[in-house]
Amino acid sequence: MHEGPDRDAAHAELRRRLDEGRAAARLNQTQLARRAGLGRTTVSKALSPQGDVPSVDTVTALAGALRLPVDQLLELRRTAAGETGGVSVGLPGPGRPIGEWDPHELEVHPAGTGPTASGADGVRALPGYVPRGHDRVLAEAVTAAAAGRSQILVLVGDSSTGKTRACWEAVKPLAQEGWRLWHPFDPTRAEAALEDLHQVGPRTVVWLNEAQHYLGDPSFGERIAAAVHRLLTDSERGPVLVLGTLWPEYAHQYTALPEPGRADPYSRVRELLASHTLSVPGTFDAAALASAAVLAKAGDALLADTLSRARDGGRVTQDLAGAPALLDRYQDATGAVRALLEVAMDARRLGVGLRLPYPFLTDAAPGYLSEADYDRLTDDWAEQAYAQLAAPVHGQQVPLRRTTRRPAWSPPAPAPTTNTAPPPPPSAWPVFRLADYLEQHGRTTRQHLCPPASFWHAAHTHLTHPNDLNNLAEAAVNRHRLQWAHYLRQAAAHHGQTDALVRLAMVRESTGDREGAKALARRALEHGDTRAVERLAERQEEAGNWEEAETLYRHAIDGGSARALIHLAELRENAGDREEAETLYRRVAEHGGVLGLLHVITVKDEAGDRDGAETLARLTADDGHTLYQLAVSREAAGNREGATSLYQQAADHGSTNALFRLAVLRGLAGDEEGAEALARRAADRGNVDALRQLTVMREKAGDRDAAESLAHQAVGRGSTTVLVSLAEMREEAGDRESSTALYQQAADHGDTNALHHLTMMRESAGDRNGAEALVRQAANHGNTLALLQLVMVRESAGHPDAAETLARQAAEDGSTTALTRLAEAREQAGDQESATALYRKAADHGNVSAMTRLANMREQAGDHEGAESLYLQAANHGHSPDMPFPLSLLTSKRWPHGLDPDGTPTPPWQP
Repeated sequence: MHEGPDRDAAHAELRRRLDEGRAAARLNQTQLARRAGLGRTTVSKALSPQGDVPSVDTVTALAGALRLPVDQLLELRRTAAGETGGVSVGLPGPGRPIGEWDPHELEVHPAGTGPTASGADGVRALPGYVPRGHDRVLAEAVTAAAAGRSQILVLVGDSSTGKTRACWEAVKPLAQEGWRLWHPFDPTRAEAALEDLHQVGPRTVVWLNEAQHYLGDPSFGERIAAAVHRLLTDSERGPVLVLGTLWPEYAHQYTALPEPGRADPYSRVRELLASHTLSVPGTFDAAALASAAVLAKAGDALLADTLSRARDGGRVTQDLAGAPALLDRYQDATGAVRALLEVAMDARRLGVGLRLPYPFLTDAAPGYLSEADYDRLTDDWAEQAYAQLAAPVHGQQVPLRRTTRRPAWSPPAPAPTTNTAPPPPPSAWPVFRLADYLEQHGRTTRQHLCPPASFWHAAHTHLTHPNDLNNLAEAAVNRHRLQWAHYLRQAAAHHGQTDALVRLAMVRESTGDREGAKALARRALEHGDTRAVERLAERQEEAGNWEEAETLYRHAIDGGSARALIHLAELRENAGDREEAETLYRRVAEHGGVLGLLHVITVKDEAGDRDGAETLARLTADDGHTLYQLAVSREAAGNREGATSLYQQAADHGSTNALFRLAVLRGLAGDEEGAEALARRAADRGNVDALRQLTVMREKAGDRDAAESLAHQAVGRGSTTVLVSLAEMREEAGDRESSTALYQQAADHGDTNALHHLTMMRESAGDRNGAEALVRQAANHGNTLALLQLVMVRESAGHPDAAETLARQAAEDGSTTALTRLAEAREQAGDQESATALYRKAADHGNVSAMTRLANMREQAGDHEGAESLYLQAANHGHSPDMPFPLSLLTSKRWPHGLDPDGTPTPPWQP
C-alpha cells in the first residue's frame, strides 16, 4: 500500500492536471460538468483540495472531456486512493452495517395510524410479514450472494405492493454475517450512485429503491448501469447484492427494444435488467391471506385492522400504506383541491420532476375547474386547498406534501466566459411532492387526456429546470400540440437544455437558416453536447463542402466527440493523408469510440481493405473485442481461415467469446476433442455460451450427468438458457419427463422461455387451466409473448371464445397486444363485426394502434365525425410502443399546424 505522503502528492498532481486541462479548454466547472456528463458537485469535489479522491468513473469522464491521457490519470488516482486492486485498501466502502438501518430510512412505507402504528418506544412499527411467491426467489438471490456469488434483482410492481418491504425482509439475515447496506441518495440519487459505486466493497447490499431515479436519469442512467455491471462482474469486489424496485411502466420503458432508426437511451440498462426482474403481485392470494389472518389472530393489530377492510380484494399492502385513503381523498375532493392534484398528476406523467413549484401548481389549477367551480373561487382559495391537502390520511401519507429544497453547499462557479444563460436562482416559493400512489393512479386513469391550456401556460411561465421544460416539449409534440411544444423547447434551450438546442438547430438548418443553426449548435457545444455540430458537419460533407465540414468536425472534436474524430479521419483518408487519418483513428480508440470505429473497420473489410481493417482493429485490441467482431464479419462472409486467425488473435488478447468461436470452428472441422478443450477453457473463464456448447457436447456423447452439471454451473452464473437448451434436446429425443423437469427448473429461476415451453406442453396435453396458470406466471415476469402465442394457438385451433376470454383478461391486466392481434386475425378472416369489437376493447384500454385502426374503419365507412373523434383520442393519448408507425404520420396530415390543448385545430402560426 502507498504511504501517506505519496498518496497526498499523487492526489495533488491529479487535481493539478485536471484543473490545468480545464483552464486550457477554457471551461468553468459547470461547463466541464456538462461536457463530461457529471454533476456540478462531483466536478467541484474532484478539483477541490478539500475533496475526496474522485472515482474511477469521474476521472475517466473528465479525462475524456479534457482530452487528457486517461491511463496516467487513473494511475495517479490509484496511488492517491492507496489502491492495489479494484477497491480502496483498508476501507469497508460506502454504507453501514445492515443492523444499524431503520427500514423507514430505506423507504419502507409507514403502516397504519393511531396507537397500533407505534411500538412502546414510540418508534413506527411494522406489521408482521407474510412471505409470498416472490420472496422465495429473493431468498435464493440472498443465499447465492451469501455463498459468494454476486447477484442483482429488481422487483417490479405497482406502488404500495410491498416491494421495498420484501427487499428489507430478505436482507435482514445478512446482518448476522457482517454485511453492509448502502443507500445512495445525496446530493441526488443518481449523482451519489455514480460517485461511489466504484468504492463498494465485498459483502455489501446496494439499495436502489425506486430505481428509475438511478437507471432512468437522462444524464447518468447508462453510466450507472455500466458501473453496476462492472461491480457485479469484478471478482475482487464481490460478493455484492444489488436490489432495486421499479413500477411496471418504468420496467417496460427500460426493457423495450427501440424503434428502428430511433435512439436507444437504455441499452446498458436493458442489458442489466435482462432476466433480473421479479414481479410482485398487487394482491394477496388465498394462502397469503390465510397466513396474514394467523398473524392477526396472534395479536398483530395492524394486520387485523387491515384485514377488516382489505380481505375481499386482497389489497393488503396498499391498505397498510394508506393507498385506499389517498384514493378516497382524491375521488371525494372537489374544486380546487381536486384540480391541484390533477395538475400534479399530469405534470409527473408528462415528465416534470418530483418537486412541483407552488406558482406552477397554483396557476395551472384554474384551467381544470368547471365554470361553476371557477366562479366560486375566493381570494384565499389556494391557501385553503393546500391546507386540506397537507392533512395526512391513514398510513400517515399526505396527498400533496410540501418538501424542502436541499441546499447545494457548493463553491460559487466562476463567471461564465460565454454567452450562455446563467442558471436560474433557487426559487423562494415552496415546492410540493405528489404521493406515489396518486402519481401512479394518474398515469393510468389520465393517460388519454391532454392537459388544458392553463397547464402549458403555467409550465412555460414558472418552470425553470431545463429537463422539465424539454420533457414537456416532447410530451406536447407527442400529442401534436405543436405550438406549445415550440415555446417550451425554446424555454428549455434558453436554460441550456442540449436536446432542445440540438432540435432547434436542426429546424433552423432545415429551413435554410444556416447561421442561426450554427449559433444554436455552438450553444449546445458550450454545454458539452456535440450532436448539433456533428450533424451540421455531416450535412456539409454530404453537400461536398469538405472544408466547412472539416472545420465543424474539428469544433466537435474539441468538444470531446469520438464520432467527429471518425468522420474527420475518413475525410483525411479520402484526401490521401493516411498518416493524420491513422493518428485520428488512434485517438478514437483512446477516447472509447470503439463502436464507431468498428463500423469503419467493417466497411473497410467489406471493401476489400483487409490490412487496413486489421490495422485499425489492433488499435483497440486491449480486450480483443474489436478483433473478435472483425472475425465474426469474416466468418459471416465465408472466410473461415481469416476468421480463425483473427479469433486466435482476439483470444490472445483475452476474449472468451473468441475462444468459444474457435471451439465451434474446431467442432465443425470434426475435431471434437480440440473443440471441447477450447470450450472448457472459455467456460473456465466465465463464458456462458461455452458452457452451453459443453453441455450440448456432453449430452450428445451420452454423458447426461455431466451435461446437467454444466447446465447448473451456467445457472449459477446467471444464465438459464443452457437449461432450456438441454430441455429442448431431451424433448426432441422423446424424454418428456426429463425435459419437463429441466424446463421447470429454468422457470423457477425466472426464465420466461421455459415457461412458454411448459405452457405449450400443457396446452397440447389438454390442460388448459395449467397452461393459463403458466402463461400468467410468464406475464408476471414481463413476458407477454407466451400469452399472445397461447391466444393465437387457441384461435387457430378453433376455440375463438377461449382465445377471446384470455385476450380480454390480459387487457384487464394491462396488456392489449393479444386483443389487437386477435382483432387483426378476425379482420383478415372477414369477421368485421368481431374485429371491430376487439379493437374497441383494446382502444378502451388505451391501445393507440387500435384507436387509429378504428378511426380508419370509420372513415372508410363514411363516418367522418366518428373518425375525427377517434383520431383526436389517439392524439390526446400520444404515441406509444404499440404503434407500428409514428402517430405523427396521421396527425400531421389531419392537422398541419397542430392542435390547441382543447383539441381544436391550431390556426396557421409562425414560430
